[in-house]
Amino acid sequence: MKKLTNEIKCTFLSKSENEALARSIISGFLLPLDPDVEELADIRCAVSEAVTNCIVHAYRDKIGTITLIARCYEDKTLRIIVADKGCGIEDVAKARAPLFTTCPDEDRCGMGFSIMESFSDRLSVYSKPRKGTR
Repeated sequence: MKKLTNEIKCTFLSKSENEALARSIISGFLLPLDPDVEELADIRCAVSEAVTNCIVHAYRDKIGTITLIARCYEDKTLRIIVADKGCGIEDVAKARAPLFTTCPDEDRCGMGFSIMESFSDRLSVYSKPRKGTR
């Protein structure tokens, strides 16, 4: 088992301005790992997409909480968790398909999970309707 070397956990409201906060928090956490510019940009983008999904989809037209957890291990492996306690996802496989959106009337492209996956070594999505998504 890999040894944990650092960890943060923060909770913030699902307000659009907190998407930038999440990017800043993850950037600060990553600095001791000395990422290159591309690695930092990729991770910031993946976190941004995950937080945006929580803001737009999990709570719809209300405010809830989003939890960001980041863990670093001795081999410099990074694990990031973005979780909400919102409406959940009925069909995760369908939601992960490119161009799928639950907001067709809004200007949403349905690429959030695809973008997160493209910037991650592994992306896992766990969700229960009316319980939330992680």
